[in-house]
Amino acid sequence: MGTLDGKTVIVTGASKGIGAATASAMVTAGARVIAHYGRDRAGAEAATSAAHPGQVTLLQADLSDLAAVDDFWDQAVTAADGHIDVLVNNAGIMRQVGGIDDPIETWDEAWDVSMVVNVLAPARLLRHAVRSWLGSGKTGSVIAIGSWVTTRGTSNPGAISYAASKAAIAAATKTVARNYADRGILAYVIAPGVVRTQMSVDSAAATGGEAAVTASLPMGEWVPPSDIAETAVFLAEGRARHLTGATIDLNGAAYIR
Repeated sequence: MGTLDGKTVIVTGASKGIGAATASAMVTAGARVIAHYGRDRAGAEAATSAAHPGQVTLLQADLSDLAAVDDFWDQAVTAADGHIDVLVNNAGIMRQVGGIDDPIETWDEAWDVSMVVNVLAPARLLRHAVRSWLGSGKTGSVIAIGSWVTTRGTSNPGAISYAASKAAIAAATKTVARNYADRGILAYVIAPGVVRTQMSVDSAAATGGEAAVTASLPMGEWVPPSDIAETAVFLAEGRARHLTGATIDLNGAAYIR
């Protein structure tokens, strides 16, 4: 018996990094998983390869297209026989250029894509989820995979739009927590530090290199995606109800508030 037996969980961006680790951990915990991917179906398949037959549904959607986001939600609900228990808003994009010193065209493109993919798309899914729970009288949870840049800013000047976008969706998630807790709707933000993902590797290359970033970390190592995944599983279990609204920092003491 898994701790998430009987629950259906959506994980966006399940083909790589934190999303892949989270989808895998949800499968291991017994959840019925709706695994979203953009272009890398093979990555999503690999992440959920330990699933039993019928335990996982892979759904593709371009999160830069809000109509596709709506279609994805409808497909997910159908696959879940009408009810989603947990939404893990993980998918995101980080432009490495588009800072103040870059051309205005690069700045605008970075902000446009960051706002759509990192804010509007997950907010749309959050809205769908909360409305479905309110309409059915059932409960549910939203878990946003945020970042420590929402409170400390980013050391990569080119990623300014990423930092702003992650702060925006974190605030939206906390607003859900504050306004719907009395109806059993819970919402959390997990804020990782430097995680061993390709996105962080690319960011490190723009800020002095991987060795320099590692040397700045108290534990001398990057956070493994599995740490975030296991925290998401714990939150999905619903045993920490009064943790709703919280931001859970996972950065190895690199940033303490």
